[in-house]
This record gives sequence, C-alpha cells and structure tokens, in this order.
Amino acid sequence: MTTAEGWTGAVRARLGLGRLLPLGTAADGAWLAERAAEPVLRRAAGKVPGVVPGGIRAGLADPGAAGTPTVPPPPAALPPGPLRIEADFAAAAAVPLPELAELLRAALFAAAREHLGLAVAVVDLRVTALLDAPPEAAGAPGPGPVGTSVVARPAAARPQEAETDGADRADGARPADSPRGPGHPAAADAKGTESAKGTVSAESAGETREPGHPSAAGAKDADGAGEPRGGAGAGETRDVIAAAAAAAPGVARLTGTLGAAVRADASSVRVECATAPGHRPVEVARAVRAAVTSVLPSPLPVTVLVTEVGPGE
Repeated sequence: MTTAEGWTGAVRARLGLGRLLPLGTAADGAWLAERAAEPVLRRAAGKVPGVVPGGIRAGLADPGAAGTPTVPPPPAALPPGPLRIEADFAAAAAVPLPELAELLRAALFAAAREHLGLAVAVVDLRVTALLDAPPEAAGAPGPGPVGTSVVARPAAARPQEAETDGADRADGARPADSPRGPGHPAAADAKGTESAKGTVSAESAGETREPGHPSAAGAKDADGAGEPRGGAGAGETRDVIAAAAAAAPGVARLTGTLGAAVRADASSVRVECATAPGHRPVEVARAVRAAVTSVLPSPLPVTVLVTEVGPGE
C-alpha cells in the first residue's frame, strides 16, 4: 500500500464514523460515533406504529453552551453538551401527525437516553411522505412530493430530559457540511423554531445502512508499536492496556478505526471499542476507563471512543 492509499483509507474511515458525539457527561471522557448511534435510534423509530424512518442525524443542540472536555478528545470530536436529533420519516396518512410526532419524539428520546447514554435536549422531526396505506403494507417510500414537516421539541417541564430548551439551531455544521461516509444519508436542510406540535415544510427521505457488528476479539487489535512513552510506561505495554480494556464488562472487541485501538503516550491514553449486544455504551465506556486506569503505573487521562454498538438492545 502506498502512502497516498494509506491516507485515503484513513480519511474514509474517519468520515464513515460521522460525528463523534459526547457520551454521558464531560467527566466520563467518552464519545460515541454517530454511525454507531444511528441504528439504535432507527430501530426505536421503526417500532412506532405508522412510521417509516428516513434519515437520522445528531449534533450539538447549542454549540455556544458546550463545555470543555476533561480528557483529550478524539480528532474532530464534538465537545460535551446537550445534543439535537434530526429525523425524517414517512407517516401513515390515517394517523394524526401531531400524535404520531409526539410518539416518535418520545421513542427517540428514550432510545438515546436509556439505550445509549446520550444527553439529548431537542428532537426535530420532519415528515417527508404521507402513505395511503400503513407502513407494513406500503413499505418504505422513495423520495417524492409531500406534504408536512413537523418539528417537535421537548416541553420544558418534562421529567428526565436534558436541561436545555435547544431553541437555537443545531451545531452550525449542517449535514451538507458534515463528514459523511457510506451508510449515512443526506440530512435535512430546513430548521424549525416552534412548539412541540411543529411546523410545516417539504423534503425527501433518505436511507441508512446499519454497520455490521463483529464478534468479540481480544487485545490483538491494539497498536503493536511497542511500549508507550513516559507516563504510560514503567513496564506497561500497549498490550497490557489493551488486555485490560478488552476484558472490561460489555466490550465486544477493540477497534482501530482512527488508527490504533490503543494509543498511549506520556500525557494520555485513548481506547477504541465496540460494545456487546445488550450493553449500554456509556456504562461500557466507564468500565473501560476504570479498567485501563487500574493498570497504569501513574494517573493519566483516559479517553474512550465507542465506534460500534452491538444490536439487540
């Protein structure tokens, strides 16, 4: 492989992850690839009767309110802060749109919070097609004309939702400006500023492919470049760090999408991993961070990036 081919492959891999979303709180020092979150959100949306999910994207709800990472973030990762989900969907015409939008909004909030550990403040919904028959009979619609767009926002007094109203536009980088790889649909261009019942516009839906989820593997995915330098040294090797991370509860395998599964130097450690089915990514990230910290000879910031989420939650 030539140097140019290596760089091309690295760029494609990075873009394929989508945005790197802050996972849990700033103190957790963890991020989740948008590519990994999207299938979980899509499955939740698909369980709402009368809904055929289209494109789903996530980003910061208010970049100006974002915090400062407590550990070195992965390259181009979003800073800690409440998130906004934007979802397109086709709807059965027989179901009242406000009711359908509320059900879908609640499903996406619950999936983000309970299955992933993402702090979502706003869910924007856009209807891209009205179906004459129920989704089971009509199937997923292709792009076409249509009707109404509903932008749903959480009520300020709702319990268990993030503490922000997300009234401003999302993180400034519209989907057209954002990294996209295979499996990531073009997201919507319109924005909404209104109440939970929404407004109206027209767009077309997109399709998203779920990534595969490989089975568990050991620490062999770790960087084999030898011992980490300085603070991560003192006899500890990357293989030791990788073994501790791979053995943490809920880890399916270590990944190396951004280069190496384990990157360690004198100032910090970063670990990439995939979660096993049925394990909440935020809890897995915390377990990995604790396991890695336990094998370091001296305290260092530990960053965790979850690049894949096991199906079946």
